[in-house]
Amino acid sequence: LEGLENFIQTDASINRGNSGGALLNLNGELIGINTAILAPGGGSVGIGFAIPSNMARTLAQQLIDFGEIKRGLLGIKGTEMSADIAKAFNLDVQRGAFVSEVLPGSGSAKAGVKAGDIITSLNGKPLNSFAELRSRIATTEPGTKVKLGLLRNGKPLEVEVTLDTSTSSSASAEMITPALEGATLSDGQLKDGGKGIKIDEVVKGSPAAQAGLQKDDVIIGVNRDRVNSIAEMRKVLAAKPAIIALQIVRGNESLYLLMR
Repeated sequence: LEGLENFIQTDASINRGNSGGALLNLNGELIGINTAILAPGGGSVGIGFAIPSNMARTLAQQLIDFGEIKRGLLGIKGTEMSADIAKAFNLDVQRGAFVSEVLPGSGSAKAGVKAGDIITSLNGKPLNSFAELRSRIATTEPGTKVKLGLLRNGKPLEVEVTLDTSTSSSASAEMITPALEGATLSDGQLKDGGKGIKIDEVVKGSPAAQAGLQKDDVIIGVNRDRVNSIAEMRKVLAAKPAIIALQIVRGNESLYLLMR
């Protein structure tokens, strides 16, 4: 289940409508907030996922303090470290986060992070994957200074990065569903004043591009649900439908794109 990181996996039944309910241990202690279920038969029997209680507590405190979730942003794009990448760079390391791109003007760019770097630790704690890095950064407040342990040309170094702000009005699509990987989204508007999700960028050859998405497309529907914002799209796709039908406005045309 790519895209679900640091969730508690449980075989406890999660019925439709139970999202947001408590996941308790045998002592009656709250350990998580029920979020999603993968049920091949469409019922409540399957693999359930819950947000860990420590993560929920952090996000709840942000809602109390600011009225919204403020997520930190490194300003990089990357992938999991793998044996193939290690071989290509002649390195004896297979864990960490490989940096494929550093966004201009971001905190990482200002700190000197470069494409081709391998992030091996965050604040002194080893990293196993890019997914772990993304999850830990997303639960850290913008403006926080974090220390990244890097490997560059086989040599270790450490840099300090000040996290930028990632708001809900802009997002990398793979954070919502792997099927849209390679697209950058933002809350947008149609010519007639209606709202939707604008495609700001599509990486050539990415899953989003292969599905037919193009820059400046506007998503106005997912399956049979009308969506006006990224937040609404996240909510619809939280159910992890097997087939995703996107209703797109492209210029003066309306069309559907199907993806898995």
